[in-house]
Amino acid sequence: MTDTPSNSDRAPPDVTGMLCFSIYSAGHAFTQLYRPLLDKLGLTYPQYLVMVTLWNRDGQNVKELGGTLFLDSSTLTPLLKRLDAAGLITRTRNPKDEREVLLHLTEEGRALSNQATAIMRCVEEALGLDAETVSSIKASIDKINNRLRG
Repeated sequence: MTDTPSNSDRAPPDVTGMLCFSIYSAGHAFTQLYRPLLDKLGLTYPQYLVMVTLWNRDGQNVKELGGTLFLDSSTLTPLLKRLDAAGLITRTRNPKDEREVLLHLTEEGRALSNQATAIMRCVEEALGLDAETVSSIKASIDKINNRLRG
């Protein structure tokens, strides 16, 4: 099954005609764009997403973070351990519920957000799109994502 409207008289589309391929390849291009920028901060792209999420709301638990990033704890745990080892976050058990791990930025982790603002400017420049166009594209992709996740 493809992700383009079907027409029984046509041959299957080339990958370049598939919406899923366009989204996939754009995601890959974003990762390539971010890589050298994040290398300066010592972060991978998934680590950067965790840090951005914590910069916006420090003190959340692993389950909340996973919900925001659509990642399960088995994917997040090694990533969080590396951020902890790097001195950017702390992971502590919630005294009210030992099963819950709370995530907090360290001073070093908070300070990193100042350097990260330059990354967003670089990405905006690379895109060369106005804010309205970016917002429209994001809304369309979010709608697709929400639809596919049910």
